[in-house]
Amino acid sequence: MLQKSTIQLLRFHFSIFLLPVFLFAVSQVAQVNLWHTFFVFIILHVLVYPSSNGYNSYMDKDESAIGGLSKPMMPTKELFHLTVIMDTIAIIAGIIVIDLTFGIGLLLYILASRAYSYRGIRLKKYPLIGYLTVIVFQGGFIFALVYYGCSVERSLNIPLVCMLASTFLIGGYYPLTQIYQFEEDEKDGVKTISMLLGKRGTFIFCSIIFSLAATCIWYLSYIHRNDKILYLFLAIMTPVLVYFLWWMNAVWKNPQKADFKNSLQMNIIASGCTCIYFITLLFLR
Repeated sequence: MLQKSTIQLLRFHFSIFLLPVFLFAVSQVAQVNLWHTFFVFIILHVLVYPSSNGYNSYMDKDESAIGGLSKPMMPTKELFHLTVIMDTIAIIAGIIVIDLTFGIGLLLYILASRAYSYRGIRLKKYPLIGYLTVIVFQGGFIFALVYYGCSVERSLNIPLVCMLASTFLIGGYYPLTQIYQFEEDEKDGVKTISMLLGKRGTFIFCSIIFSLAATCIWYLSYIHRNDKILYLFLAIMTPVLVYFLWWMNAVWKNPQKADFKNSLQMNIIASGCTCIYFITLLFLR
């Protein structure tokens, strides 16, 4: 029987926040292999992402709120051992079910995730390198991996504009998940992109990056000659924009509003709306 802290720190529910990139990739595949798509989802959202969460918690040993958890428990060695087992199963399953290329892709993602958290390397303590590691691997890289793994042809001819859009979508909200952790990160010797920008600067930066994501969606609609791709994006993402502007205004007046509760709410609304958008694209295809 696993310890309660181990189950909590895997943060299975937090994997849902990374679902939009998976849905986006599947929505762009010309011929989808449903059986492979199911397995890719399980490998990423049940094994790889929770393992990454758990390993990060094992290294950080957070005492205050973290992504998806207001009161994290202290990790034990059991958590570390389980993350190794989960990663191993994920890679082996990826090779058996999909192929060696997919398995190598999983390994690269896992290594990047470990380098981000591991005390001996600790990419997360460098604001720009840490930020780029997260948005590239959770964004464009995962898009490419899912696109490859879920397609019948397993083509490496992956649409670059979609990879960029995925990267910018992750990059547009990720700093907002760090905006309430300044004191905890500083004690741990970590300097995040949000700390570097400051609370107000974080909102300005995120609005610019999200605008780049919207530009990619516009270009996608242009090359496909389908205005619905853009109009649906603008309509479905309206709640995200409204909450973002409300929260930014609140933080401008009172910096204490840059807290865990509002950050989590922003995350829920952003991931929820993007999931709805990409599911809609799936139905349109």
